[in-house]
Amino acid sequence: MAAFKNYLILSITITLFLSSVSTSRGARMLLQIPGAPPLPSIPSLPQPTVPQLPKMPNLPTATLPPMPSLPTLPAAPKLTLPPLPANSLPNIPSTIPSLPTIPSIPTLSPPPSN
Repeated sequence: MAAFKNYLILSITITLFLSSVSTSRGARMLLQIPGAPPLPSIPSLPQPTVPQLPKMPNLPTATLPPMPSLPTLPAAPKLTLPPLPANSLPNIPSTIPSLPTIPSIPTLSPPPSN
């Protein structure tokens, strides 16, 4: 049943493809015939008339009062930090201790062959 559907879709696709090719060839042949009657011209359409819109009335311009001046902010006090003592860092060892070794995992040997 599924194979029938596939063949049906394939045959419809091929039929549409071949019909469009033959239609295109037929149209081209008709356009290339030397004694073919000329195609009728398309009549021009009447241009629509656009009514004149009334002019915009002059609107009064809005006058805004001046912005009030903002109060000045007082200067922020300048903060100074006390100096750090010379030995403020913790004691850092000059050598890095060696890392512990990772124990090896015992491997199983294959059984002896006869």
